[in-house]
Amino acid sequence: MSSAPLIPEKNISETKLKPQPIVKLVVIDDDPQVVEAIASALAQPDLEIFIATDAEEGLRLVFSQRAQIAVVDLRMPKLNGIQILEKIIASDPCVDVFLMTGSYSAQDAVEAIKKGACDYLAKPLTGAQIGNAVAKSLDRIRKRRRAFRLESELYTSFEFEGLAGRSSKMLDLFSLIRRVAPHFRTVLLRGETGTGKDLVARALHARSPYSSGPFIVCNCAALVDSLAQSQLFGHVKGAFTGAERDALGFFESANMGTLFLDEIGEMPALLQPKLLRVLQTSEVQRVGSPTVKSVNVRVIAATNRNLRQMVQSGQFREDLYFRITMVQINLPRLADRLEDMPLLQRHFVRCFAAAYGKTIRGLTRRAQDALARRSWPGNVRELENVLGNACMMVESDFIDIADLPGVVPEEDGSGHPPDSTELITLEELGHRHAQRVLRYVDGNKNRAAEILGISRSALYTMLGKIEAVNNPSA
Repeated sequence: MSSAPLIPEKNISETKLKPQPIVKLVVIDDDPQVVEAIASALAQPDLEIFIATDAEEGLRLVFSQRAQIAVVDLRMPKLNGIQILEKIIASDPCVDVFLMTGSYSAQDAVEAIKKGACDYLAKPLTGAQIGNAVAKSLDRIRKRRRAFRLESELYTSFEFEGLAGRSSKMLDLFSLIRRVAPHFRTVLLRGETGTGKDLVARALHARSPYSSGPFIVCNCAALVDSLAQSQLFGHVKGAFTGAERDALGFFESANMGTLFLDEIGEMPALLQPKLLRVLQTSEVQRVGSPTVKSVNVRVIAATNRNLRQMVQSGQFREDLYFRITMVQINLPRLADRLEDMPLLQRHFVRCFAAAYGKTIRGLTRRAQDALARRSWPGNVRELENVLGNACMMVESDFIDIADLPGVVPEEDGSGHPPDSTELITLEELGHRHAQRVLRYVDGNKNRAAEILGISRSALYTMLGKIEAVNNPSA
């Protein structure tokens, strides 16, 4: 729809800026004067501008050029601005879309913003109006690029033997692995399902003097009662029906290396004293053999169960418990290290994108927010599965909420998630959010205040009120 061209004003290219990586912008308007005027007003060295007077051609340019910014007229033949906005956001939610119109309507503006528009501009535009709007968008894009580079550098800096983390809990874990690995004979890893016990075991092996030796995994939960002793210690030919040849057990296979006993809390009770004897003597006796063999094996056991309680209930031998807990390493839950979420997301997206042969640049901000709101009972493994599925299904360069089915709880029609049964005041909601942010940043009050958008003194005031409510007698 034809409209008055841009009101001439100072060209923003007169502002001297440092050289920046090229950002691509597409102007779509059926009035040739408007697209030419906007292109002229926005011209600058680090901005590559494409123009289109046909809506479908403009949309094709946005996709083919992988534009980061689109300036779109609201009313055009074939496709209107809202339709173009919806198609762009569905493909790449990180594109900044500006809608412009000669017939401004507050209702249309609200609809456009709700659908993902960056701004809604009324014609006729001045050079300053469009220049300032796009300048803010360029600033956001550059910040995202800097954040992307920093996150890449951070990932490299905070990656340790296949583990990723920058939280204090993970840095402490890395330090403990470095100190324990050169010397351990037995180690117990304790942590919830999905916290990465297998990765910690491999890190301990990789940092040990036996790193060139074998790393053998035994899933104690999968040991068959009738064959468990044979699986663990081996057997000789004829030891039992079906034993047609000599066979090595896990211990002999791991000689001069490391044996990882996963889920040791599930080990059959009859096998526990035999395991204890091997740990004490460093000797194994194959089923059916009268002789013993010496082995040099480092043993890492892992469990998600409370072995001390199992000892008290008679389910686990006390002497075996003390033998394997000479060194105990506790692994944190993902909920206790939310600060590591960006690193973990980048790690998994990078791995799965390479595996599936896709170009995936990351997650949209709203997708990251949705992941941060989950409690993650399955810990890092659950996050890995969610992102693996998302990388497989995503069709754009960024993973968005639509690519994370089941992550965002459905509303019950009242506008609240199904688990939102408690009615609280806005002040209480603010207090709870402040406490959540503090946990997220490991108690760093400067960072928490920055995220909350308040001063440090205001945060202290809020925390003082929370303390007064929690301890009324203090």
